Amino acid sequence: MVTVISNSPEETAALGERWAQTATAGMVIAVSGDLGTGKTQLAKGIARGLGYTGHVHSPTFALLNLYEGGRMPFYHLDLYRLEGVDQVIAAGLEDYLEPDGITLIEWAERWFGEASQPGPDPTRLHLKLRRVKMETLNENVRRIDYEDFGL
Repeated sequence: MVTVISNSPEETAALGERWAQTATAGMVIAVSGDLGTGKTQLAKGIARGLGYTGHVHSPTFALLNLYEGGRMPFYHLDLYRLEGVDQVIAAGLEDYLEPDGITLIEWAERWFGEASQPGPDPTRLHLKLRRVKMETLNENVRRIDYEDFGL
């Protein structure tokens, strides 16, 4: 597991941008963290790193935003309004686990369980998965832990 300390929203976005610059199609970034931890900032950085220049916002009410115009499609999911795997499957979101671009899932614990707890084994799902846990340390500082599976 890798730990990164971000001291500002700009640093969090820059981390996402760096990840996107080396990402390959089919990658899923499953992000967990409370409200305000910077999940959407990370998504903004990924979109920027892929070359998308438009506005990026969390798809809380739409469940999914698609950003095109960069080097590959970017699928941004927000599962905040869903209460578990059954609702995720009923919403038809499973196809985004094998994207032709990159998928970022906010509130991923609603699909995969908590990163610190046993859940579906990512290696058995054959995903190119980065599991990310974001935590607020103070008003500006965030702890970002991540681990890769199948990358």
